[in-house]
Amino acid sequence: MKSDNKIQELSFDFSIQVISLYKLLVQKNEYVLSKQLLRSGTSIGANIEEAIAAQSRKDFISKMSIASKEARETRYWLRLLDKSKLVDLDYSSYLNAIEHIINILTKIVKTSQEN
Repeated sequence: MKSDNKIQELSFDFSIQVISLYKLLVQKNEYVLSKQLLRSGTSIGANIEEAIAAQSRKDFISKMSIASKEARETRYWLRLLDKSKLVDLDYSSYLNAIEHIINILTKIVKTSQEN
């Protein structure tokens, strides 16, 4: 995927990482939290895609806000997996990636609301 839109690219790449993590978690018999993670982690990019095709600034802000909420939910599931040790893996790269995405989405939403 070649894109000049950094958040679009980051969210897509993150979705691929989440899918890989989901597969690993399922192999280790973790089905509940992994499914929650899969849904929220892939939803971020889907909402960003919808925002890019927004019909108005209000619609854009709404979709980006939803993407931000999904990113925060994803961070929650990752933190829960990390701290609970249900599946003992190193989640730090995923946590770093989602923090970066949250920071960008927060800036996009705030800037869009101010303009």
